[in-house]
Amino acid sequence: MSKYTICPMRQPDDYVAVAPLLNLIWSEPTTAERLQRDEESIPPGKLHYNEDGELMGWDRPKWVAEDEHGQVVGYAMAWRAPWTEPGALSHTLVVHPKHRGVGIGAALFDTLHQWASEVRASRLIDYMRETDERSLAFAERRGYFKERHTFESVLDLASFDGGSLHDAINQAEQTGIRFITLADEPGDASENKLYELYKITHPDIPGYSGSFPWFEEWKKWTITQSGVRPEWIHIAKDGDRYIGVVTLQQNEQTRAMYHEFTGVLPGYRGRRIALALKLLGIQTATASGVPYLRTHNDSMNAPMLRINRDLLGFRAEAGSYKMVCELK
Repeated sequence: MSKYTICPMRQPDDYVAVAPLLNLIWSEPTTAERLQRDEESIPPGKLHYNEDGELMGWDRPKWVAEDEHGQVVGYAMAWRAPWTEPGALSHTLVVHPKHRGVGIGAALFDTLHQWASEVRASRLIDYMRETDERSLAFAERRGYFKERHTFESVLDLASFDGGSLHDAINQAEQTGIRFITLADEPGDASENKLYELYKITHPDIPGYSGSFPWFEEWKKWTITQSGVRPEWIHIAKDGDRYIGVVTLQQNEQTRAMYHEFTGVLPGYRGRRIALALKLLGIQTATASGVPYLRTHNDSMNAPMLRINRDLLGFRAEAGSYKMVCELK
C-alpha cells in the first residue's frame, strides 16, 4: 500500500511540482514562475465575519501530498477573494493519475474540509471538467451538486475568414461608435472609465456572484496582469463614453490568447457592437501570430454563445461544472 503524507505547501519550492499537476486539469498551462508571481501579488490572508456571522475577507491555504520519496503527488488549495460572496470558499484539488485510488484525494479533501469548518465557511465551490467522471463522482459522494455548466470554445485562427461579418465594424462606426485600444488613450482617466464599464457589465454574466473588486485590485488582475497589453484591450466609444470592451490575455507557453472578457453597456446591446469588438480582437490575435483563441461561456449565456459558435465558428470543447457543497 502506498504511503503518503499531507503537509502545508512549501512556498516557493513546491511550485515546480504543483504546476504540472495543475496542468492536468487546467485548459491552458501554467508555470511555477507564474504561480509564484500571482501569489506574491496577494497580501497575507485576513479573514473576518460580517454582522450575520458569515465568512468574509481573503486567504489561500495550500497543502501537498508527498509519497514515501518526498515527491509531490497531490495538491489542494482553498481560497476566497475579498469580493467573494459571503460564506463561500473556492478550492482546487488534484492528484497525479498514477497515485489515484489509494486515498490521497480523500486525505487532501478532509484536510481542506477541516480548515473550511474551522473558519466557519458555509459553502465550498470547485470547477471540474465535464469529462472527468471519476472526479465528479468523488465530489458527489461528498455532497456536491452541479450548480452550473460552463462551456469551453476554441477558434483556430489559421482557418478563420469572417467574410461579411467584418461589416459589423463599419456599421457600428457609421452610427458614431469609435473603436480604440487602451494604448490609444493611456492614463488614469481612461482606466477609470474602463473600470466603470467592467463594473456595470460584469454582474450580467450568468452565474456571477459576490461583489466587484475595488479599482486597484481590478487593475492588478485585469489590465496590468501578466499576458495583457494595452493594445490588446479593444474599447468601443460613444463620444467620450466607454460603452464596450474586449480584453485578450496571452499564455506565455502556448502563445495562444484567452478571450478574457467581453462587455457592452445594456443600452447599446443588440447593435452588433460585441461582434465588432470580437472581430477586432481576432484581427489583433492574427496579426500577433497567435495560433488560437480560447474562451468560455456559461450555458445560460445564449447571446454570447451564438456570437462565438454560430457566427465566429469557435469550436466546442469539453466544459466544466460548477460543483457546490453546502456546509452545515
